[in-house]
Amino acid sequence: MADPATNAPETVGVKTIQTRQLHANPHNPRMLFDKAPLDTLRRSIEKVGILVPLTVYWSKSQRNWVILDGQRRWMCAQDLGLKTVPANQVAEPSLVQNIVTMFQIHKLREDWELMPTALKLQVLIEALKERRDKQLADLTGLDQAVVVRCKKLLSYPKKYQDMMLVPDPDQRIKADFFIELYPVLRDRNVRAMEWFRPERFTAQMLQRYESGHLTAVTDFRKVKQHINVAVEAGRTKAVTDRLREFAEQPELPVEHLAIQSAAVAAKVQQIEKATKALAQLLQRMNAEDFYGEDKLWVQLEQLVDLIRLRLGEVERRPK
Repeated sequence: MADPATNAPETVGVKTIQTRQLHANPHNPRMLFDKAPLDTLRRSIEKVGILVPLTVYWSKSQRNWVILDGQRRWMCAQDLGLKTVPANQVAEPSLVQNIVTMFQIHKLREDWELMPTALKLQVLIEALKERRDKQLADLTGLDQAVVVRCKKLLSYPKKYQDMMLVPDPDQRIKADFFIELYPVLRDRNVRAMEWFRPERFTAQMLQRYESGHLTAVTDFRKVKQHINVAVEAGRTKAVTDRLREFAEQPELPVEHLAIQSAAVAAKVQQIEKATKALAQLLQRMNAEDFYGEDKLWVQLEQLVDLIRLRLGEVERRPK
């Protein structure tokens, strides 16, 4: 496993570089640059200039300057006709150094689309022969949950990956759609259904999504819940038929899959009631008055661990 500390290119120095001599980094995890944020940055640069120098290296093979950090600033400089830009030069990185540095410089910002990041993570996986989530997270600086989400996107055929790379954000299919659909596609009960074909089912769900018959992508969580409840109740045949109808008829609601869900609803109400009662008790208590009650604190710690475990099982994290 590569050590992140050994994958940082050496700093060379600060200089001014002609804008036209710079080139985008082919390994930038960020491939999509939406217009609105760029317009905001462009107006700022127009008023005060580029305050944070770009980070660049000289490519010996390509005989040009390549950007490690600051592609949006460079794009705005081009639009504004700036002849030069300030830049910090670092030594030319290796392939692994390049990708790791790009990840560690940028991390993963909220406005980034996930599919381009997944594609660059795939290059790193192949170069290092490393697939373990924690090791990849430590190397790139990405949250481990983000690594898991990226790997889910990489499991889809290229035509679906391309839908997440469309330049126009209004035409782009969000990565969340495919991430939320993934557990249904991978459900062993679903995959055992005789009629089920993953790619066809994906296309059917896309049709439902694009036609507005999917309330939210999180509806797929309800789909999986209905399937699990039906299977546990011994109603596999019934839910198999209903899921097929749900796939073939976009107008059918998610509730069409509900079979013997009253027991789950009752448990939900029970848990919600107990949760509210415990929350009220904890809000009213003065922690210092219970300082020496070790048994109480141990039980609360165990409860926290259990809550985190259950949240993790449905891919949710405490905010």
